[in-house]
Amino acid sequence: MTGFATPVDQGLFREVMGHYPTGVAVVTGRADDGELLALVVGTFGSVSLDPPLVSFMPMKTSRTFAKMRECTSLCVNIVGGEQEELVATVARRWENKFDGIDWFPSPSGDPVLAESVAWIDTRITDTVEAGDHWIVLCAVADMAVTNPVAPLIFFQGGYGSFVGTSLMARMEHRILSAIQDADCARPAVRDLANEIGCEVTLYTAVGHDEMATVLSASAPGIDPENGLAQRVPIVPPIGDSLVFDLPPEDQERWIAKARGVEESGRQLYRDRLDFVREHGFLLSFLPREGGAAYEEMRAATRRYESGRLTPAQERSIRECVVRSTVDYRLHDLDGAETYDLGSVVLPVRDRKGDYTLTLRLAQLPRRVSGTRVREWIARAKAVVGVLESGTDFDR
Repeated sequence: MTGFATPVDQGLFREVMGHYPTGVAVVTGRADDGELLALVVGTFGSVSLDPPLVSFMPMKTSRTFAKMRECTSLCVNIVGGEQEELVATVARRWENKFDGIDWFPSPSGDPVLAESVAWIDTRITDTVEAGDHWIVLCAVADMAVTNPVAPLIFFQGGYGSFVGTSLMARMEHRILSAIQDADCARPAVRDLANEIGCEVTLYTAVGHDEMATVLSASAPGIDPENGLAQRVPIVPPIGDSLVFDLPPEDQERWIAKARGVEESGRQLYRDRLDFVREHGFLLSFLPREGGAAYEEMRAATRRYESGRLTPAQERSIRECVVRSTVDYRLHDLDGAETYDLGSVVLPVRDRKGDYTLTLRLAQLPRRVSGTRVREWIARAKAVVGVLESGTDFDR
């Protein structure tokens, strides 16, 4: 009994408590029959230093935890900010939870997920009833930090990641390095912008979820404020020129960010990945409303770069990017036809030979012939050559 006469509405309870972030962990174990067990929890925390105790709170209805209660040991995996898809995979499977998932055994023999931030070997010491959940107290036997990156958190109904100052500094260092590498191509980028009469921007990937401006030039009369922001989320349709050379699972992770998009739209993203892999460039086309089609996307990227975002704000921004009305379908260029291009993007290799850079042409002249577009592509590829020769990677 709570002692209060008026019950609290469950929806209100979730909304209010959703404004307090919780860490995400995956508890693993091994049943007597050898079955590997895994349970996603968002209620894990430290309890005591002396003796060392931790706790997690599974639902009473959890069939997995019913099996875990019989295990001699359990391992708590603190997962990283880039393991959201892995967590979702574990959560939605009823059995064979480790199929296709990399792991190694902890000292107690329980699975440690590869790339987890840390693992904690434990044994259950007490289980306390708490409404529709159990409070599970565990004694710590061993532990280690194996991947010191930002952890995955649950906040406002969605997953996100906390980024501390040291991690931000590391990201800024990555951008600074790319800026220095690209500086040799600054005249070529400026000449390309002036020759075509457009905006030319070089972006670098910052992790798997963001790209940032390395170099930019605009022709006279072109307002950079009408372009995308300096920092842009990598969410479809943005990022195809960065992820096309990654392993298939990373490509599907990128596509999965386009939530609510039907399979035909997801297939278009895959087709564009195949196209840029074969041809080295991608085009987008303006719909009837012309450049206004970019207004919502442009505003979304401005909000993205304005500061740290809650998961709810970030989801809203990603939804704006995904529902863009810009035409990303693949078209055969007819030299005699005229086109209104939204952008031309080309992948660029860094000093290691990886495709972590993207050259983007935007705010392009309207109603130009297919022949003229091909000339733009050829000129842009020449600039890519200058950028790649300046980074001096091993071919």
